[in-house]
Amino acid sequence: MFNVRVYGILINEKKQVLVSDEFIRGGYYTKFCGGGLEKGEGTIDCLKREFMEEMNLKVDVTSHLYTTDFYQQSAFNPAHQIISIYYYVRALENIGVPLRTQPFQFDDEQLTAYTQTGETETFRFIDWDDFTAEMVTLPIDKIVANMIKLNNRS
Repeated sequence: MFNVRVYGILINEKKQVLVSDEFIRGGYYTKFCGGGLEKGEGTIDCLKREFMEEMNLKVDVTSHLYTTDFYQQSAFNPAHQIISIYYYVRALENIGVPLRTQPFQFDDEQLTAYTQTGETETFRFIDWDDFTAEMVTLPIDKIVANMIKLNNRS
């Protein structure tokens, strides 16, 4: 079974990289914003939907960065193979959700959501000089983090 995930790389005008800090099924994960492709949905529409659902943020998908080119088993379901597709995006409006300064700074509302759904998330920017593959959790995200640093050296 294939699980297709679509993620957006948003680098702001201060050259900071947006990440999502998530608490899922008792585990802490820092990853890029995005999520699962739904039946009947294209990858770009998926990414726009995910940013709206997660951050109430309209984005423009500007270019494709990477699609997984190796086998990756799902961390949550060993019967699933993950295929991740990454795009650069830009915000079409100001970010309205609270942005945190430290990893996993969940407020009371987010912790309540966790008790109801088994997952919650919050968002933050990481300064360019501090951003490395070690800042993200998932194996494919680590590869993409290295690609981002290589592609945006200036």
